[in-house]
Amino acid sequence: MAERHDGTQAKESGGRGAAVISARSFVASLAVLAALMLAAGVLTRVVPAGSYARAPGADGSLVVVPGSYAETARPDYPAWRWLTAPAEVLASDDAALAVVIIAFIAVVGGAFAAMREAGVLAESVRLLAERFKARRMALLAVLCLFFMAIGSFMGVFEEVVPLVPIAIALSLSFGWDVFAGLGMSILAVGFGFSAAVANPFSVGTAQRLAGVPMLSGSGFRILSFACVYALYLAFMVAYVRRLERKGAGSTIDPGVGAPASASALGSGSAGAPGSAGDTGLAGPDLVATPPAAQSVSRGVRFFGRSALVLAVLVLLSSVTRVGSDYVLPVIALGFLVIGTGAALAAGLRLGKVARAFGTGALGVLPAGLLILMALSVKRIVVEGGIMDTALYAASGLMEEASGYGAAALMYGVVLFMNFFIGSASAKAFLLVPVLAPLADLTGLSRQLAVQAFVFGDGFSNMLYPTNAVLLISLGLAGMSWGAWFKKTWRLQLATLALTMGLLMLAVAVGYA
Repeated sequence: MAERHDGTQAKESGGRGAAVISARSFVASLAVLAALMLAAGVLTRVVPAGSYARAPGADGSLVVVPGSYAETARPDYPAWRWLTAPAEVLASDDAALAVVIIAFIAVVGGAFAAMREAGVLAESVRLLAERFKARRMALLAVLCLFFMAIGSFMGVFEEVVPLVPIAIALSLSFGWDVFAGLGMSILAVGFGFSAAVANPFSVGTAQRLAGVPMLSGSGFRILSFACVYALYLAFMVAYVRRLERKGAGSTIDPGVGAPASASALGSGSAGAPGSAGDTGLAGPDLVATPPAAQSVSRGVRFFGRSALVLAVLVLLSSVTRVGSDYVLPVIALGFLVIGTGAALAAGLRLGKVARAFGTGALGVLPAGLLILMALSVKRIVVEGGIMDTALYAASGLMEEASGYGAAALMYGVVLFMNFFIGSASAKAFLLVPVLAPLADLTGLSRQLAVQAFVFGDGFSNMLYPTNAVLLISLGLAGMSWGAWFKKTWRLQLATLALTMGLLMLAVAVGYA
């Protein structure tokens, strides 16, 4: 029986190899989202209802008509529906998104569980860690730059979720911890999405709606990307060096729990949620009786080659926008093929592959409830009729502000609305038709309004508990949102100060 990182024995159970959401992280996230749902419901009772008129935009999508806000009668939205909002999401405009995301994490969880059972992931990570063991900081810098770049230039975000378990296992193989793995994967791509240079979903959509030439003003955005990368990398390097000095990389912080993907990558057992079997994470070399080494090598080769093909297809889709609406289903299908194919190539029998896949898929499904609750916060605010009221109040403040004040308020408005609407494109259609004319009124360029939107749209995705991608990644890692917040709030605050400073610089130099 394998020793775990916390020095205890990994328990063998029927759930071995499953990607489970730890009970502690699940309950903590559940409590946070329940409180947010309640707060949103209370706001619908105290904030006046109102709405903007919408009109078809250049591409046929509905956009806000500036100056059209009017108060409306308060909708008949009883308090008991605050509790049923997660179920109502499945009958709303967000239903397709919710179903696709839940199915996506189930398939990915099953694929990783099958590959873990076959020993494929453990061997893949072992080979990578062995190759770069003497150049860990260089690898960290390159990985962080890569993930930030694909978020910044191609708008990749949700598509990185399947790579989170591998990043965690690699982190553990270096003696670091679960958070370091999350930091060099999902946190990096989230910051890259925010420090966007050519992100088609934020920069591209916002510039089109604002009437600004596509991908213009890239010089300032490249400067912003470099500054954010420097700050983020300094944070990551300082964090892992702290782990190495303290020898903390061999332990799991209290409150982090067992990563779902971690059990899929190499812990001897997942155990029942909340048991001793899911309070830590074993390293990638801890696999119970793997198949013959030669068979595992075949599985590793299948995994590497097929994953590379899938990555190329996703990148091509991001660049060309061909099939971009179907990226998540395609990735899910790809990982279904990769997971089962690699496990079979490694010598695992079909029956064992199916059992491991099913256990892994079921283990991550509790994250589905968290996703529905996150989406329900927006539904409560919209059904209560106060979403446009909040936007109107913010726009009123901007009309009276100076150029610097207006830029800061634009940033703040987008940060606020990002709590309820995670999608960059959806938020752009709501906000940019209001922000662009306000920029004209305050003497600012529309390019600056676009930059304020881009900054406000992204960074808080890696902080707000209403962001589904963050919840999925934390669920796979077994980390509660509270533990994540404790580790990242200083970085988020420093990033807010840096980007606000960059926005003020843009005002000063007349960025256009």
